[in-house]
Amino acid sequence: MYYYKKITAPIFKELHLVATEKGISHVFLTENEFEQFQANASIQPDDVGYTEEGVQQIAEYFSGSRKEFNLSIDLQKGTAFQREVWQALSEIPFGVTQSYQDVATLIGRPKAVRALGQANRNNPLPIVVPCHRVIGKDRRLTGYAGDKLAEKEQLLALEGITVVEGMIKEGQ
Repeated sequence: MYYYKKITAPIFKELHLVATEKGISHVFLTENEFEQFQANASIQPDDVGYTEEGVQQIAEYFSGSRKEFNLSIDLQKGTAFQREVWQALSEIPFGVTQSYQDVATLIGRPKAVRALGQANRNNPLPIVVPCHRVIGKDRRLTGYAGDKLAEKEQLLALEGITVVEGMIKEGQ
């Protein structure tokens, strides 16, 4: 069983946070993504508090008082490779970016850049697992949650990273 909470958040206006009894399992950035999930899952509004800690920590992140998440997570989906990538993404510090190549090298698979990009795209916990901190090798912003480059830029700005004409400013 999944439980959800709709929350108001800067940048995305509304997010849907989804949890199981074990922890947070999904963060949906759009209503459409949430509706697709909802059509295929046993899900109900969270009136027992499974999403409470996630709601609080996301609010703290957007207010600037939280730099890392400390949540129980329930990743039920994803291949072993995807979970390895998501773990590596979780280790990119607040206010720091890494290229897809950097992350591929970090996990010991320097030639898996494209596969890493797909794993990044399939991240079920955007913001919490900071896939927005991954950029192109040339320091250029690349895809985020489909067509949300403006939102990616805003998340990076929230973390003190300056983007000029689609590229991360040198020294950041």
